Amino acid sequence: MGAEAPGAPLVHARGLVRRFGSFTAVDGVDLQVDAGEVFGLLGANGAGKTTTIRMLCGTLPPSAGQAEVAGVDIVRHPRRARGRIGYVTQGFALYGELSLAENLVLQAGLYGLPARQRRQRLAWALERLELGPWRDTRAAELPLGYRRRLDFAAALLHEPRVLFLDEPTSGVDPLARQEFWDLVYELAGQGMAILVTTHYMDEAAFCDRLALMHAGRLLLEDTPRGLLGRPLPTPLLEVRGRQCAACAKLFEAHPGVREIIPHAGYLRLRLQPGTDPRQVAATLGQAARAGGLEIDEIRPARPDLEDVFVAVLEEAAA
Repeated sequence: MGAEAPGAPLVHARGLVRRFGSFTAVDGVDLQVDAGEVFGLLGANGAGKTTTIRMLCGTLPPSAGQAEVAGVDIVRHPRRARGRIGYVTQGFALYGELSLAENLVLQAGLYGLPARQRRQRLAWALERLELGPWRDTRAAELPLGYRRRLDFAAALLHEPRVLFLDEPTSGVDPLARQEFWDLVYELAGQGMAILVTTHYMDEAAFCDRLALMHAGRLLLEDTPRGLLGRPLPTPLLEVRGRQCAACAKLFEAHPGVREIIPHAGYLRLRLQPGTDPRQVAATLGQAARAGGLEIDEIRPARPDLEDVFVAVLEEAAA
């Protein structure tokens, strides 16, 4: 993989549109991903994330707009651009009846790797992704985490300059998720531009920049720190105590409470816009005591990324 100067744009889309008949799946998307950057694209199912990635990979032509990936016009020269792109799809996209090693050999051949480079890259993949013990196992028989490792290996054999990851850790265990992110950071450190979609908010915080997609449009883009620093229209409270379930039933009747989000051992309360969180906390505490419920603490809470994105979606729907 050729090293890129940090900050050099490797993905640049302008006014990207994709229509399916009368339905517009992607509506005027502008985005840029620089060399060495991990860019997170978040949104619910149907928001347009996968369609956007498919257009940027050259597997789906856009209805309108322009996009360049690794210096190649993806609309005019999709085949040339694909040689500079690695793509890990949501589902397993290789051949279940072939062994792990046979899948990698096939992918290396499709990329046209010379024999020496093919041997080097296969050895790298088996070692770096700890696939060696599974090399002769049929891909369909691999545990899910190792199928995802195989997907990563196949996408990286040709040393792409840009990597697209569509929900790459969906369904895998937390340890495997951490290992995947270690690899993502390693690749970004080598100058690769990485665009990842995820619905895990803890993973979103690992990205350098984030964009929220809804109904085919990008609503908001910023760093995780910048997003968390945005003032929310809905104040937050955190309630801790042994009787949280009973408290939730009591608190939901309060006019200042917009939503109650239960967690293990505590509650998060989203309040109505314009309410004073300290005043609501005092009122809820009095109501709990009057009902004979024990509460350890009710205090204003800091927003997390999920709080920010819920607020942005509510603003967009208003």
